[in-house]
Amino acid sequence: MPSHYETLGVPKNASADDIKKAYRKLARQYHPDANPGDAAAEERFKQISEAYDVLSDADKRKQYDTFGQNFRPGQGPTGGFTGFEGFDMRNATEGFDLGDLFGGLFTRGRGQEPRSMRGADVEVSVRVSFEDALHGATVKVPVVKANACTNCAGSGAAPGTSPTICPDCKGRGVTSESQGFFSLSNTCRRCGGAGTIIEHPCGVCGGSGRVRSTKTYQVRIPAGVKDGTRIKVKGKGEAAPRGGEPGDLYVVTQVEESGLFQRRGDDLVVDVPVTFAEASIGAEVELPTPDGQRVKVKVPSGSTDGKTLRVKGRGAPKLNGGGSGDLLVRLRIAVPSKLSKQERETLQKLDELQRSSHGNPRDRLFA
Repeated sequence: MPSHYETLGVPKNASADDIKKAYRKLARQYHPDANPGDAAAEERFKQISEAYDVLSDADKRKQYDTFGQNFRPGQGPTGGFTGFEGFDMRNATEGFDLGDLFGGLFTRGRGQEPRSMRGADVEVSVRVSFEDALHGATVKVPVVKANACTNCAGSGAAPGTSPTICPDCKGRGVTSESQGFFSLSNTCRRCGGAGTIIEHPCGVCGGSGRVRSTKTYQVRIPAGVKDGTRIKVKGKGEAAPRGGEPGDLYVVTQVEESGLFQRRGDDLVVDVPVTFAEASIGAEVELPTPDGQRVKVKVPSGSTDGKTLRVKGRGAPKLNGGGSGDLLVRLRIAVPSKLSKQERETLQKLDELQRSSHGNPRDRLFA
């Protein structure tokens, strides 16, 4: 079985950003919505999600790097401890906690309560129009994931029955073996750490408490989201096995481009055509704003093509509140493709006047 790093196609020393980029690329490629009916793609997507769940969490990644494939999120490493061959306990315990190193293998003569299993987080992408990204919207997001089984209400037990306390671990999820000063704890083999066993499994989910299906959620897209904004919807991820805490849903926005405005952080850029005369002698021009209104700006005399003017507070709303960005007006001198005879004669006279007053503008190229 490939390691989580191999699953995401990243080296073991990959940064958090590299891991996130690799996950997003693979998740889009293998998402069930993009591969309907493809069981292999669905299984690959589950592996990718599990790998990202571990490697995106600093604590889980630390334990995974220590214990490798034996690590299970929320349960600590599985299997027995093989001993301290070649290990100097006196030196090794100076400056750190044994619990940090062994992920809870050791307890000082007392039982270890099992951690409740948590469902996996789920990430989906949603396309948002440029206007909705600016003003906010509520969208419907279908999510293919493991949901709580309705037949057994997520317990995993057949209707009319319920899980029973595991007789081996007495509901603790771990079994302990005394090793002198320490007590060596292992995940209970009979119940797998759940603390309970199911004698009569549900006929629909087979005792897992979960079935894979599609659920559609109404998700509020706040005003000011950018392309790649990650919105957390708590508790709407995958259901946990046998009634544990569900994971979270993360909705990633894919914002469509505008035919008029360009996004630059919280600022918006708009190209505004002006005539040669307006750029030369100055003018007041009217232009649209992203909220559907109009605003007038003054074009200074002697403006050149590409000159940028700033209209304060008329850009995109800031995602976390605190006003809006600015509207950046980029002047573009409009040159007509065809001229009438009168226009051509007038421009020729203007060119002669300019040359007599200011000289040839290209003379400096040969200075």
